[in-house]
Amino acid sequence: MGLRRAGSAAPRPFFGGGRASWAPALQEAMREAHVSAQQPEAQQDARLPRPDADTRRPSGAQGATRAGPQAARGLTRSIRDRGTFAALARARPLRRGAVALRAVDGGGEGPAQVAYAVGRNLGNAVARNRARRRLRAAVQRHEAELRPGGAYLFSAARSAMTMSFEELDAAVAQLVRTNPGSRR
Repeated sequence: MGLRRAGSAAPRPFFGGGRASWAPALQEAMREAHVSAQQPEAQQDARLPRPDADTRRPSGAQGATRAGPQAARGLTRSIRDRGTFAALARARPLRRGAVALRAVDGGGEGPAQVAYAVGRNLGNAVARNRARRRLRAAVQRHEAELRPGGAYLFSAARSAMTMSFEELDAAVAQLVRTNPGSRR
């Protein structure tokens, strides 16, 4: 019963059409690709447009800006040594609203050293970084008033997050001016 009779037609492909429609595709799939093992000879370099001919950039453009923080202005630097932090810990804090300042006189050599203390009670890392950036921006507006060689520790309370920048700047300005170690 399952035997084919001689002369019966070949089974038809499931995707329709006769033998003539799928035979070339099947033959193409069955061929092996012949890839040469030899490397091609060196060719002429591809032509690249000159930098000033590139239409996507202005003709006077400099290179791309470098990633990361910008160079410091040189009026302040960060505190790195343990002795300075120990001296700041012993200093009496001055408070104006949500901002506090501890300062020690460093003898007048080199730029002023500034550090920022922002505790975990301000919130998550995003909130602390935002508070630190705001505090740093306010201090940079008054860095010319800081005594050269002095060390300053600015800290912020939780209410500094809700202060406007003008209020924060005014508090920092008042602290810097009332500090006995600052220039007037």
